[in-house]
Amino acid sequence: MIRRPQSLANLCKSLTNLRVSRQFQPFLVHTRGKKNKVDLSQLVTPVPIKPSPDDINVGAELSGKIDKTALLKILNQFTHQKEIRNLCLENALDESFQQTAFMSFRKYCMEMESLPVDLHITISDILQGAGHPTDLFPYFLRHAKQIFPHLDCMDDLKKISDLREPANWYPSARAINRKIIFHSGPTNSGKTYHAMQRFAKAKSGVYCGPLKLLAQEVYHKINASGTDCDLVTGEERKFAQGEGNPSPHVSCTVEMTSVNTPYEVAVIDEIQQIKDPGRGWAWTRAFLGLIADEIHVCGEPGTAQLLQRLCDITGETLEIRHYKRLTSLTIEKTALGSLNNVQPGDCIVCFSKNDIYSVSRQIEASGKEVAVIYGSLPPNTKIAQSAKFNDVNNSCKVMVATDAIGMGLNLSIRRVIFYSLIKPMVNEKGEKEMDTISVSQALQIAGRAGRYGTQWEHGYVTTYKHEDLPTLNKLLASPTEPITQAGLHPTADQIELYAFHLPNSSLSNLIDIFITLSTVDDSLYFMCNIDDFKFLAEMIQHVPLPLRARYVFCCAPINRKMPLVCSMFLKYARQYSKNEPVTFDWLSTHVAWPWSMPKTIVDLVNLEAVFDTLDLYLWLSYRFMDIFPDAKLVRDMQKELDQIIQQGVFQITKLLKNSETPISSNTPDEDSFALSTRKNQYNRNTVNVTKSLFEDGFFSDDEKMQRRGKEMSKSPLKYGKLSKKLIEQGLLTPEMLEMLKKEWSANENNSNNDDDGPFHVGGSGRRGRKK
Repeated sequence: MIRRPQSLANLCKSLTNLRVSRQFQPFLVHTRGKKNKVDLSQLVTPVPIKPSPDDINVGAELSGKIDKTALLKILNQFTHQKEIRNLCLENALDESFQQTAFMSFRKYCMEMESLPVDLHITISDILQGAGHPTDLFPYFLRHAKQIFPHLDCMDDLKKISDLREPANWYPSARAINRKIIFHSGPTNSGKTYHAMQRFAKAKSGVYCGPLKLLAQEVYHKINASGTDCDLVTGEERKFAQGEGNPSPHVSCTVEMTSVNTPYEVAVIDEIQQIKDPGRGWAWTRAFLGLIADEIHVCGEPGTAQLLQRLCDITGETLEIRHYKRLTSLTIEKTALGSLNNVQPGDCIVCFSKNDIYSVSRQIEASGKEVAVIYGSLPPNTKIAQSAKFNDVNNSCKVMVATDAIGMGLNLSIRRVIFYSLIKPMVNEKGEKEMDTISVSQALQIAGRAGRYGTQWEHGYVTTYKHEDLPTLNKLLASPTEPITQAGLHPTADQIELYAFHLPNSSLSNLIDIFITLSTVDDSLYFMCNIDDFKFLAEMIQHVPLPLRARYVFCCAPINRKMPLVCSMFLKYARQYSKNEPVTFDWLSTHVAWPWSMPKTIVDLVNLEAVFDTLDLYLWLSYRFMDIFPDAKLVRDMQKELDQIIQQGVFQITKLLKNSETPISSNTPDEDSFALSTRKNQYNRNTVNVTKSLFEDGFFSDDEKMQRRGKEMSKSPLKYGKLSKKLIEQGLLTPEMLEMLKKEWSANENNSNNDDDGPFHVGGSGRRGRKK
C-alpha cells in the first residue's frame, strides 16, 4: 500500500472547496392559514449517477485499494450519527430525503470502481484511524446535491416561487396613480351599465368580461353606438378598423387582458370571480396589472373588503358606488310541484345535463315548446335559444337551462324555478363533490327573473320541490359571503426559471414542486387549482415539445371529460412536435366533415364535442400560426356546425326519443357520447373502442402496452388497477367500463381464432392496423 504525507490528504480536502453550508434553513410553506413542513420526497426523483468510462483510479494509486467490508461498517456508522442527521436537516435534507441519499451514497461508495480522489483518500484515512466517519459529510452532501439538484438551488427556487407580493409584478401599473371605482350591487341593478357609459365616452378603454358571450355583446353594442371597438377572445380577433389595425377600445375575455397596453378606462366585470378556484388568477392579474387611469370594477358587494385591502397594498384609493335592484323580486310561498304547472316566462334551472334533457322532454310532452341552454352549447346557439325565448311573438314561452344563464345572456324571465339546490362543485382541494349552492350563486341565478325594460319587470322565484323552498328562502335572505382571497397562478416565466434549475423534471413535476415551495400571503391570496393544467401536461408528457410551447398547450381551455377533445388535443401536440401544419384537409378527415343533422341526443353531444375541437384549433392558431394556418377556413366550418347544432337543439325532444341509449346518471359527455365517439372515430366506420383509446394516445405507444391491450381485451377483469386509474383520470366512467366489458366479450366471441385480438404488432415493433 502506498503511503503519502498527511498534508496530501488535507490538500485534497481543500481542493474540494466543500463547506457544510448552513444557509439552507428548514423552510415553511403557507397554505390557507396553516404552516406545513415541506415534503418534496414524493415529487423529486433522484438523478442516477453513472460512472465515466474514462475514470482513472488515482486514489487507489495514492493510498491503495479500499477494503469494501470495512468501508461498509464505516458507512453504517456514518448514517447513524445524530450529528450527521442534524447537519442534513440544516441543509434541507429531511428524513425522507436522508434515507434515499444515504442509500444512494452507500451504493455509490460500495459499487463504484473508481471513486473521486478526495473521497478515496478520506475513506483511507478513516479506515487507518486518521479520521472520523463524520469527515464523510462534505462528500455525502456533494453526492446528495448531485442526485437531488434542487438542493443546490433551493434559495433560487424559493425566490422564484415567492408569491407574497404579486402587486409588484406589474411595475407599469404601480408607476401611475390609478383611480379605482367599485360598482357594487346585485343582479339587475345597472352597475355594469354605468361603468360601460364611462367606457364608451373614454378616448381609449378595455372591457374585461368573464365569458365570450359578454365580450361579444359589448363589442357589438359599442360599435353600434358609433365607437370603434375590437374583440379579443382566446379563439377570435375582430378589428373594427380593419385587420391588423387596432382600435383604441377593445372588448376581451379577462384571460386575454393586456397588462402592457395603457388605457384611459378599464372595466372589470363580475369581479367576484376573483375567488374562483380555477380562473380567479385572471381577475387578480387584471385588477393589479391593468395600466389605466380609471379602473371600473363591477360585482357583488361581498368583494368590497378584499378590493379595499388590495388597494391598501397598491397605495390606491377605492371609491364604492352602491346600486339597488331596479325591479322587484318575490319568493313564492309554494313550490312548483309539477312540470304541468309551468307558465309563460318560466325558466327551470337544472344543474346537470340529464336533468335538462328529462325536464325539457316532459314539458314538451305536455304540448309546450321549450328553449334549452347549457354550458357546452356553442355561443351562437345559446344566443339563438335566448332570442327564441325572448321573442314575444314566438310560441316558445318556457326555458330549461343550467346556471349558464347566471351571466352573459339577456333573458326576459318572469320566474326562475330551481329544479334542485344541489350542484356538483370543486372544493379547495380540487375534489368534486355535491353540495348546496352558495348564497352568491342563488342570488345570481334568482336575480335573472324580472329584468328591467322587459315584459317581465317583476320577477318571481321558487323551487320545484316543496322541501327545497325553506332552503331557498334562507339562501336569498342571507348576505353575500365576504370574499377574502384572490387567486394566483404560476406564470410561464416562473416555470421556465424552474426548468432552468431543474432541467430533468417534467412540466407536471415542475408545477408540483413550484406549488410545494411557493410562499403565498394566505390572508389575501390562494393558489388556483391546476389539476386541468397538470392533466394536460401529463397527457403530452411523452410528446417532444419546447417548454414554452408545452406550457401554452397546457393552458388550452378544454373540457378534459370529453375524450374526443382530449384526443384531438394530443394529436395537435404531436403535429406541432413534428413541425407538420394542421391543415384544413387534415382536420376535415379527423372530424368527418361535412356533417349531417343529428338524429339522436348522442349525435348532438358528439357534434358539440367537434365544435370544441374546432374552438381548440382556433385557440392554438393565435399562438402557433405556422402550425395552425387555416383559421379562416376552420371558422367557416365552425359556423356551419353551429347551424347544425342549433337545428338539433330546436328539436331536442325528438332527438331524445330517437336515442337508443337510455339516459344514465352521468352526462352524455362522460358515458354514451364518449362510447359513441370512440366507436365512430368520426369516419362513420365501426372501430373497436379500446383500439381507439390506444390510438388516441391515452396509453403509451410501446409494444408492451400494445400486448397488454391484447391481453386486456381477452380478460379485462384482470386489470382492475388500470381501469381504476382510467376512471380516476376521467378517461372512463363506470358506465363506459361496463359497456367496454360487453364489447370485449363480443370481440372475444367473434374472434376466437384471432391470436392478435384487436391489435396487430408488426415486425418493426410499432403499432399497426389489423388487415
